Amino acid sequence: MVLLDNDTFLTGLTKLFQSTKVSGSVFFTMKKYNGRTKPVPRKKSASKASGGSPRKGLGVASSPEPEENLCLIRATDGKKKISTVVHAKDVTRFQLAYATLLKTNLDGLKKRDKKTAKAAAAKAKKSKATV
Repeated sequence: MVLLDNDTFLTGLTKLFQSTKVSGSVFFTMKKYNGRTKPVPRKKSASKASGGSPRKGLGVASSPEPEENLCLIRATDGKKKISTVVHAKDVTRFQLAYATLLKTNLDGLKKRDKKTAKAAAAKAKKSKATV
């Protein structure tokens, strides 16, 4: 996974949206990021060696809290993956740019047929009443 800077990520995200304009999807994930690139190994417990419960005593090694909260953002279309880390001081600027990007690129959504939704809801309500 290659981390891009925020502006390059938004440019790459625009390209992903354009490549999936006709067909396809873009998957977007956000999560708290602590700066680690490798997983923390689990502690070995004495109870496991003595034949105790394998779940007892296992835990993740505690890591110190980072001095700044970071957010890892990933986007993929199934073929290409891009990611970035947003710092706490840049969140507002990134959100505004991301919102603008979404408004310009989410124009191919299909409208929901309200008739069938109302009919399905009425049918479900009727079947619940009879049960």
